[in-house]
Amino acid sequence: MIHEEVLEYAEKHTSPELPVLAKLNRETHITQVYPRMLAGHLQGTFLRLISHLCRPARILEVGTFTGYSTIALASGLRESGILHTIEVNPELENIIRKYLKEAGMEDKVILHLGDAVKVIPELDEEWDLVFLDADKPNYLNYFNRILPRLKPGGFLLADNALWDGKVLLDPQKMDRDTRGIAAFNEAVQNDNRVENLLLPFRDGIMMVRKRSWSQPTL
Repeated sequence: MIHEEVLEYAEKHTSPELPVLAKLNRETHITQVYPRMLAGHLQGTFLRLISHLCRPARILEVGTFTGYSTIALASGLRESGILHTIEVNPELENIIRKYLKEAGMEDKVILHLGDAVKVIPELDEEWDLVFLDADKPNYLNYFNRILPRLKPGGFLLADNALWDGKVLLDPQKMDRDTRGIAAFNEAVQNDNRVENLLLPFRDGIMMVRKRSWSQPTL
């Protein structure tokens, strides 16, 4: 894992949080039992910059939490773009909608409350950009449902791909969450429909790009 002082230096040399995200960050830490689930300053800025780079028309987010990453990702949408985000915990709806409105993004984001395994197949969209940050045992299930609808050249970003380093454990010593992450990582690595990069950033981000049909496999 990256040394705490290095992270502090990185934050000092990263553009400041957007005011609405700084406010949401603070409220999440005050009101939520597991505030570390929040993307935070560095990862939020990374997601925002990736979204601005891609200029997506359609974004899918699996795992909204309090909406920090939602707002970061939605900031890079095209003018007519839409972000669909799925959250399993209905108790988070109020804080999500509160900050979407404060960010001026309530018309750009469609919030789905429910089980993402069931919701994803019901969404009649093709995705330019996907952010996966939900229950770890289902990462591979989500990947298998999403990849056919990811546009060629589109990106999928999966959070927690290193899972506090637990992916290095002997498989027999892994808990259910770690096994889910490890299975996802291996499946991505061996899927010739994609090219991928596992970034040792924060808790690990698996960056996946769906190959264009005309692109040869290296």
